[in-house]
Formats: sequence, structure tokens, C-alpha cells
Amino acid sequence: MANEREVTIYDIARELNISATTVSRGLQDHPTISKKTKKKIFDLAERLGYRSNHFARSLRNQKTNTFGIIVPRLNSHFMSSVIAGIENAANEHGFSLLIAQSSESSVKEASSVRTMFDSRVDGLLVSLAVDTADLSHFEHFFKKNIPVIFFDRVMQHENSVNILIDNRQAACNATRHLIEQGCRRIMHITAPTLQNVYKDRLKGYKEALGEHKIKFREDYVVITNLSQEAGAEVAKTILKMKTRPDGIFVSNDSCAVGCMLALKEAGIRIPEDIAFVGFNNDPVTQVIEPHLTTINYSGYEMGQVAARHLINHVRDVSFVSSTNTIILRSELMVRASSLKKGRK
Repeated sequence: MANEREVTIYDIARELNISATTVSRGLQDHPTISKKTKKKIFDLAERLGYRSNHFARSLRNQKTNTFGIIVPRLNSHFMSSVIAGIENAANEHGFSLLIAQSSESSVKEASSVRTMFDSRVDGLLVSLAVDTADLSHFEHFFKKNIPVIFFDRVMQHENSVNILIDNRQAACNATRHLIEQGCRRIMHITAPTLQNVYKDRLKGYKEALGEHKIKFREDYVVITNLSQEAGAEVAKTILKMKTRPDGIFVSNDSCAVGCMLALKEAGIRIPEDIAFVGFNNDPVTQVIEPHLTTINYSGYEMGQVAARHLINHVRDVSFVSSTNTIILRSELMVRASSLKKGRK
């Protein structure tokens, strides 16, 4: 059976014996159309099942009132918080969202960027995939002066804004805390350092070691995909080491928890034998025992700030070129996982 034909404004106009222009204006709540006529139009549109053609209207207006969002993973608590912040700010100003995940693949990220461009989004909010090496796949946006804002995982570009925390300082604070607790053999579990977040966290880790005259050891930097499973695998390596680390700074909480659980199962005491600090302040940090010391920064705030700046750019209140980097606050949340026995 053939699908029913889509109801148009011409069908409504014919039934009400008015012009299609009047119907169109009535549906858009135009002030020149009387309330009585508008009610007739809306009532009939509802009864006939009329659907507004937003795409056709956007072609005329050159605006879709839609933002694109591309994130590495949707199943991350931090990214979910960012998206909630973006959605709150965007909806307040009448913008809808198209959301895609790159699954940590620059190839999939590039495909999503193309889809967003073809969908005529008014602006783009992106946290880069772990293996993204350059921004060439965003050139269509840059050339058309469609605003792009990078958040958390960012790269510098003259036509974009970066919103992030000071990852170097945060990592330095985390490592310094472990040193202050008496740790001298501090391992750093992280991801490939192509992206700013992991590159800067490694810098901060090294900086804190240098401040306290502790020699940096390449074999104490472990590169993983930062999953909980990866943390458990690192724990197996640690258990085989002749001289084990007495402190571990991990670039996210999920991996830290995986490592802690596996070590505890093997009889390692935390923090007495090995102290832990994570990163992101995910809810799991206060479920694991002992509770995990971590770096806290608000994904929700980052999302709101990113969306508000994008709205201002789209509405010509400000220009992308006027602001290149926005640094948000972060703080060390000290909990039991890093407090050595006898220390406060």
C-alpha cells in the first residue's frame, strides 16, 4: 500500500478558502494574521497531521538553529555532563542539537564533521578523538566562517575557540600531592600524548617530579586506552615488578578504579602500599573503597560556556577570532586513596 501523501500548506489553504501565504504566516505566528484565523489554521493543521518543513525554511533563512556536537565517547560521565550543559544553554536560546561520537577514531570524526556540514548546522562543538593529528577535516567550516569551538581535547586554530582547564597545573598538583604523602616511585598511567590533555598532564607530572629532585623514569609512564580493563592489565604488570611504585597518578578515574580493584584483589593495600590519584571526579570515585582522590572540573560548566560562546558567535555578538582560549577552574579532591597511614 502506498504511503499517504504529505499534507501541505496548500491543502490547509484550500480547505479554509484562504491563501497559502496566509497559512504560512499563521503557522509562523505572524502578527498580521488575526488570532481567529490563526486558531483555524492551527486546528486544521493538527487534525490533518501537517508537519512543518523546517529544512525548506532553513534553506530560505540560511539558518537551521541547530548545533553539531562531536565527542569521543557518549558513555563517559564527563561527556554526558558536557552535553547536558550544552543542551541547557542551547535550548534556552531556541537551538537544537545533532550529536555524534567519534569512538576515538579520527576517520569517524572526519565523517561526522562532513555529515554536520551537509546538515547545515549553524556551529560545531567538538572534543577531539585521541588519534586526531590535524584539523584539515574542519576546513569546510573554517572557509565558510561557520564557528567551531573545541572543548577539553583541543588544537589551536586561528578560526576557532578552545575551552579547557589547565591540565599541566592540575597534573602537577596531583603528582605533588602524592610526593607530599611520601611517595617517591610514582607511576603515570595515561593515553597517547597526541592530544593536549594527555600531553599537558605528562608535562605536569614531570614538572612535579623535577621540583622535588625525583628522577623521571620512562618505564613509569604507561600508555593505555584508559579503560577500566586497561587499568586491570596495568595492575598485572605492577604485580610482576621487583620494585613496585608507591604512588600512581592516572589520567582518568575509570582506569584508576580498574587498577585499584585488581591490585586490591591481589592483596595490595591502598593507600598504604600504593597511593592513587585519578582525574575527572566521576561518580565511581566515591563508590570505590577507599574513595579515590581525583581532579574535579565541571563538565556541565564547560558545556554551558561552550554553548554560550557559540550562540554569541552565531548571533554576531562576538567573533571567534576575538577569543582563542578560555581556561576553566579545576581542583584536587583529596580522599582516602592517596592519604598514607599516619598522615593528614
